[in-house]
Amino acid sequence: MIGMSFRGLGGPGSIRLVAVAAAALTIAAGLGVRALAHGSVAKYAGDALYTVLILTLILVVAPRSRPVLAAGAAVAFSCAVEVLQLTGVPAELSRHSVVARLVLGSTFNAPDLLWYAVGAALGWCVHSSLLHRPGRSGRAAAPSAARA
Repeated sequence: MIGMSFRGLGGPGSIRLVAVAAAALTIAAGLGVRALAHGSVAKYAGDALYTVLILTLILVVAPRSRPVLAAGAAVAFSCAVEVLQLTGVPAELSRHSVVARLVLGSTFNAPDLLWYAVGAALGWCVHSSLLHRPGRSGRAAAPSAARA
């Protein structure tokens, strides 16, 4: 998402394209981390990137989402999947499907919750910076100020 900006994009369709590109980059980063790193670094980077990916997919579906809402939804989804692992259902599904293992995981690990929050914060920062427009406070200018 570096070098891209939502500024000047024509609308939701353009934002979706940027989000799809960001999702692809996030997947590539996740695969790269898995290939190059080991142990805790690979695991926890993967957790953070999982939440970044969820955030980008939220933007594909709802391109005009506010950064804080998109990040909140991404971390909530990630945490819900982690808590679901306490039931054993993801572990059973993971035995039969690589996709289920990648999406749902298999074993609850409390530190993962922290790394989901890190990923959401990273995604929020990038999303917010892409939306930021210098000189714009988000409030409508008073008519006299607009003419000055």
